[in-house]
Amino acid sequence: MHKLFGHDDRFLLQRLRSELDALGIPYLVKNEFAGGAVGELPWQDVQQEIWLLDEAWFHKASQVVVGLIDCLADPQTGAWVCENCGENNDGGFDICWHCQHSRPT
Repeated sequence: MHKLFGHDDRFLLQRLRSELDALGIPYLVKNEFAGGAVGELPWQDVQQEIWLLDEAWFHKASQVVVGLIDCLADPQTGAWVCENCGENNDGGFDICWHCQHSRPT
């Protein structure tokens, strides 16, 4: 297993999980339900992390993380319109959130 990403923002982690699910990338969420232990344990020990179950997916999964981080830095960077359904998508997404059509290359 290989650690892919960790963060305390649950919405950010869910966004990443959705992208990984859409691509069929197998992962494990560590500390998913440990948030209640904050104060009893150091925050670093309860922070949610996403771990890859198969390191063969590391390159593709890393691209998803980079796209997500780029999108957070400037949400308008890389925004695109789906050729299939016309939906607007953030730059961090490689698959349309509405119809699951791939981003044009």
